Amino acid sequence: MNARLPHSATLIAPEPADSASKSTTRYSVADRQPFQLKSFLGRWETLLGLLLVAMFIGGSVFIPNFFDGYNLADATFNFSEKALIALPMALLIICREIDISVAGTLALASVTMGLAHQAGMPPHGLVVVALAVGTACGFLNGYLVTRFDLPSIVVTIGTVSLFRGLASVVLGDQAFTGYPQLMADWGQGYFFEVIPREFIVLLGFAALFAVLLHATSWGRRIYAIGNNPVAARFSGIAVDRYRLALFMLTGAMAGLAAFLLTGRIGSTRPNIAMGWELEVITMVILGGISIAGGAGSMAGVMLAVLTLGMVGYGMALLNIPGIIMTIVVGLLLLVTIALPRLLKKRTTKK
Repeated sequence: MNARLPHSATLIAPEPADSASKSTTRYSVADRQPFQLKSFLGRWETLLGLLLVAMFIGGSVFIPNFFDGYNLADATFNFSEKALIALPMALLIICREIDISVAGTLALASVTMGLAHQAGMPPHGLVVVALAVGTACGFLNGYLVTRFDLPSIVVTIGTVSLFRGLASVVLGDQAFTGYPQLMADWGQGYFFEVIPREFIVLLGFAALFAVLLHATSWGRRIYAIGNNPVAARFSGIAVDRYRLALFMLTGAMAGLAAFLLTGRIGSTRPNIAMGWELEVITMVILGGISIAGGAGSMAGVMLAVLTLGMVGYGMALLNIPGIIMTIVVGLLLLVTIALPRLLKKRTTKK
């Protein structure tokens, strides 16, 4: 499967392992055909963008107060933390890996912050604690996957129970509260009294991840690993090192999300972020990241984040129960996984 690379990207594609030649061939996106409207409209990102515009138009017409600026700004609180985890998750899935344990990692990081706060940790140190715990959880996942060649989905299904179980054992039926104002400032605060701080943090990291994936050799190697891990290894890419780094990065971002979410709700409970892994993975897959690896873009992921966010926002204004949103997320995940395969089979038959 060919990765969709940015216009400035160049991918070094190695020869097959059994080839007598050891030379490499450079494929430049600049060598592609000129811009065509039909091709542009057929891109997944374009379809998501059109869907998002249609939702804005439909919501402003049929839902009262949908286009209110303050309501729209506040709606970003409901998806910013999940989207922060979706960014590194996209890189993992491009590499043909997945992390089901992100919600458990978040819960354990939040509980550890509660323990650190009770022990007298300064407010600024709590974010370091959250990042450290998240990175350690990611390292455990990555080490088990790369060292013992275990399927990541199996490993992280096990560790999500481990991490959330540890959090539940520490908390029991209690909760940590009384967190410092610094956490509330970042979890609930605004820049210029208009734009939520969490959303600005999300946009900053989205830009950073986009540059990393689409404008660096590091990103091109991630695509190469996703397309063919064996060929990438023969071309000199340290495949396991990249995979381990991505697991650790995903854990660190889950730790950052724990800091922001805990500050926003002001407490740590055993069920914090329960079920978030489904929504995070849906954001990534809906954004056009191929579950088979090697394809996708950060633009698509962010469009999917905004689309799902606006769906939830509209349903909240209509007072539709939250369980319906869970059903919608599940259906979207099934459709976005199945649709490309069905279209591919239909094209093959023709």
